[in-house]
Amino acid sequence: MFDFSPPALLQKGLYVIILLLSLAVHEFAHAWSAFRLGDDTAERMGRLTLNPFAHADLVGTFLLPLMGVPFGWAKPVPVNPARFRRDVRMGTGMALTAAAGPIANVLMTVGAAIVLGALARLAPRTVEPGAPGLQFLLQLMFMNIGLALFNLLPVPPLDGSRIVDGFLPLRYRPAWESVTAMSPFLLLAVLVVVSRTGLLSGPMNYFFEVVLGISRAIALA
Repeated sequence: MFDFSPPALLQKGLYVIILLLSLAVHEFAHAWSAFRLGDDTAERMGRLTLNPFAHADLVGTFLLPLMGVPFGWAKPVPVNPARFRRDVRMGTGMALTAAAGPIANVLMTVGAAIVLGALARLAPRTVEPGAPGLQFLLQLMFMNIGLALFNLLPVPPLDGSRIVDGFLPLRYRPAWESVTAMSPFLLLAVLVVVSRTGLLSGPMNYFFEVVLGISRAIALA
């Protein structure tokens, strides 16, 4: 049964807000990097923006997270490699635009860690145990670590697969095309494996401790 008690609804609402912000930064990074490489497709479609609602998907960003599903997604940013500048190879451009999303999530994690450390030093009551500010920043950090790691998996259609595709030698391309043809099934299988086995839990906890070290260093400086 779904828990509709006020505390549970508040927790799910906070999760959706953080997910919405994190996905918006992720998709904006794709659009911005494509634009810098010469492709204005995302800009013309109104996706070169940090407005989270321009990137939100009704099911993936709102409905499933509110139902307690521990993952979500946004509308993918359209990228047209044919519009890249002439000095940008299509494969390289696609790899760079794909990598921009996870990199943005990493930067968002580090930014949250810096804010947490600064607040712990200058306004410690705002991030004391149980404070909403502490809960928000910790969840923001953990979610963005998860988004970065998950999207870097070399599984179509995740960002990691586009990075692989951009640098894959020509002789391996037929085999890779066979893999990408099964992308919906592969992605579903990965979601099941990750959710049931906690495959990414170890790396996520490791990097979480690393960025918490940034917060501690700032707080104690």
